[in-house]
Amino acid sequence: MALVPFHDREGWVWMDGEIIPQREAKVHLMTHALHYGSCVFEGERAYDGVVFRSAEHAQRLHQSARLLGFQIPFTAEEITAAKTAVLSKMGLETAYVRCLAWRGSEALGVSAKANTIHAAVCVWEWGSYFENKMTGIRMMVAPWRRPAPDTAPCEAKAAGLYMICTLSKHAAEDAGFQDALMMDWRGQIAEATGANIFLIRDGAIHTPTPDCFLNGITRQTVIKLARRRNLEVIERPIFPGELASFDEVFLTGSAAEVTPVNEIAGIKFKPGAVCETMLNDYANLVRGKLVL
Repeated sequence: MALVPFHDREGWVWMDGEIIPQREAKVHLMTHALHYGSCVFEGERAYDGVVFRSAEHAQRLHQSARLLGFQIPFTAEEITAAKTAVLSKMGLETAYVRCLAWRGSEALGVSAKANTIHAAVCVWEWGSYFENKMTGIRMMVAPWRRPAPDTAPCEAKAAGLYMICTLSKHAAEDAGFQDALMMDWRGQIAEATGANIFLIRDGAIHTPTPDCFLNGITRQTVIKLARRRNLEVIERPIFPGELASFDEVFLTGSAAEVTPVNEIAGIKFKPGAVCETMLNDYANLVRGKLVL
């Protein structure tokens, strides 16, 4: 059954300060963001009507915009309120939330300092990014690497930086995997195509230092959850030659939540106690059953 495209769905979005029908939410063909990638965004989830870490996501959206050289004409508080308003208007309790801001269509060239900055909030029903989580997902090594921090604004959640993620995700799916592990420009382990990675050995949790990729809000949350359990968390450079020495692996992200991994490029892992603990603690936290 063919999916109904977003532009032809019933529903509502918040755009430039107003809630409007989803079918009327349009941008022009000559929009700078379409041609040059001058767009920032946030991916979030709402649980039982509450957007998880909503204020932090709105603040990061503003920080991403500043890193791309523009200022969003709505405060973080206004964007946070807009998410709640759209969720209510859509009648959704559990949903995926996408906020974005972009340069408009006044000028089309590399330079676009005078272009109007637009902002929007969209929500929709979206289940688990990966099904049957405790069975784990299979990953390959991505054909693309995360760029060096002096070649791209790696601390921004910028749309243009996800092109290589899409290419790597497609390559993985074409090869029969569900995701891909991306290295950085040095050849060190970085992240998955849309999630951070954690690797467990002898009960300690290891995770790459986020010096050229996004230090995810879910990543930071899971580190706090692990330390609450008195689990050791070690942030350090991790090399692909170490993969076989780890017992468990899991991914984290707003979309992925906590997702165990059972294979990376032929190396097998068995999702176990640490994966299950982190998965359950995160699920309880986002639904208000646990206080961090």
